[in-house]
Amino acid sequence: MTYKNIVVTGSSGAIGSAFIRQVAERYPDATIHAFSRQGTEPTLAGVKTHSIDYTDENSIDAAVQTATQLAPVDLMLVATGLLHHGHLMPEKSLKELTAAKLHDVFEANTIVPALFAKHFLPRMNRKERSVFAVLSARVGSISDNRLGGWYAYRASKAALNMIIKNAAIETGRLNKNAIVAGLHPGTVDSRLSQPFQSKVSEKQLFTPEESARHLLNVIHHLTPEQSGRCFAWDGKEIQP
Repeated sequence: MTYKNIVVTGSSGAIGSAFIRQVAERYPDATIHAFSRQGTEPTLAGVKTHSIDYTDENSIDAAVQTATQLAPVDLMLVATGLLHHGHLMPEKSLKELTAAKLHDVFEANTIVPALFAKHFLPRMNRKERSVFAVLSARVGSISDNRLGGWYAYRASKAALNMIIKNAAIETGRLNKNAIVAGLHPGTVDSRLSQPFQSKVSEKQLFTPEESARHLLNVIHHLTPEQSGRCFAWDGKEIQP
């Protein structure tokens, strides 16, 4: 499978930047649009970097116009998200839950990807197979929840998985070649996971490059019949 026009959002993050390097290597003839708040200078051939304000829908719409000016999107990787920042940490109990925390986590993990879906899915390639993939998480599975806690993060990812399912159903009616999928990257050695790595064995901790490589392999084998589902880095489906 060859992709000609690729979009990566969250391209300055650990997994997002790894995605950029991986797709630049795998698809050297592709145009790659890398969106981040910083809008860093391009460092790889074929990569065009752009700044974006994730909280401004007009900025997202402008990103669509930029990325699809010459061609529809063949592959979109949404690598944005929030687990913690500053004093915001996953809750161990209900008493740690606040409206502000719910708002911030849902905005990053659910609302922003939903707006990307709203604006980008209509501009995916209709003539050939195309993939819109979003970083989700295993902890967003309701049936797999055995430990509790992490209220805002779990709920935001569960809501994201519903957005993915809904978007897949609607998109499937209009674009038979499009695939919408959620991806669980595993535990990645990054700033996001650092506070929680002590209980993770070395074998279960991926570098960003390893995770991105695994996920691109999963994407490569997805079919339109699998649209709307979520898959882990090893290709196994994650149940709702």
